[in-house]
Amino acid sequence: MNLLQESAREFNVLVAGELNIDLIFNNIEMFPETGKEVLAGQMVLTLGSSSAIFASNLSSMGSKVAFAGMIGRDIFGELVLKSLEEKRVNTRFLLKCSELNTGATVVINQKEDRAMLTYPGAMIDLSADDISDEMLASTGHLHVSSIFLQPGLRKGIIGLMQRAKKSGLTTSLDTQWDPEEKWGLPLEELLPLVDVFLPNMQEFLNLSRSAALTKGIEKMASRLNILVVKDGSNSAYLWHKGHLVNRPAFLNPDVADCIGAGDSFDAGFIHCFIHGDPLEDCLRYATLMGAINTTKPGGTTAFTDKQAIRKIARDRFNMEI
Repeated sequence: MNLLQESAREFNVLVAGELNIDLIFNNIEMFPETGKEVLAGQMVLTLGSSSAIFASNLSSMGSKVAFAGMIGRDIFGELVLKSLEEKRVNTRFLLKCSELNTGATVVINQKEDRAMLTYPGAMIDLSADDISDEMLASTGHLHVSSIFLQPGLRKGIIGLMQRAKKSGLTTSLDTQWDPEEKWGLPLEELLPLVDVFLPNMQEFLNLSRSAALTKGIEKMASRLNILVVKDGSNSAYLWHKGHLVNRPAFLNPDVADCIGAGDSFDAGFIHCFIHGDPLEDCLRYATLMGAINTTKPGGTTAFTDKQAIRKIARDRFNMEI
């Protein structure tokens, strides 16, 4: 889809994915052990989930974003809804489930390590059939995340991506971690339908059944379009048409936490990609957005609006955007 066609649609990006809140504990000396108690120096209750962080921060960057997902009819669901709307994410495609509560994740951070406990809740009921052709017709790009946490969405992911391509959309996918560590996806059918594939390093190695990035690319090259691999505070990699680029990370010496940094990276890349920027410029902007994420706790608090993002980029990383 060219930019003129995309501009005729209501949204730049439709995000289909999971919704939950994060209860974050920071500044702990050690992870808890069975039968023992540790104290946290900070607690934050905020919008969580890879998909929601991606959508919120993408909207704050200036893209027009809509969300298709499922929440419960409860207080956490109200918090999710309010948080998305405060970031100007359109929520008219959200579904409310009466049988299940809104998902929640407890996050415990110790320096750059973390442990998480998640109750999936209503997100498991979202299916590919809930993403209607009408929703797809409203946007120029479809982003899907965390499909291992969403069995209904995972089951129909091939058909959903096929419908998106038939509707003229570009697409992106970040699988996120597989809690069962089975890494079972129909990649031969799926990846050709994905314009931008956005795993982190460990996820890509597991999905490709490889011990090194280059080996995984060799295995999957015939099915890949654009591959972007995040490697935390080390660097990020871009592969396209046989050409591999490595970009060092922007280092933040005073990390609040790393929750959502990969999702903010994704948002930065897709924000530039849908506006037709060169891929290496997309990678640079994505890397900066991932670093900006770490300047404040939680996945969305650093991204209030474009002006705030520019100020952090200038003050903390000496970058003008």
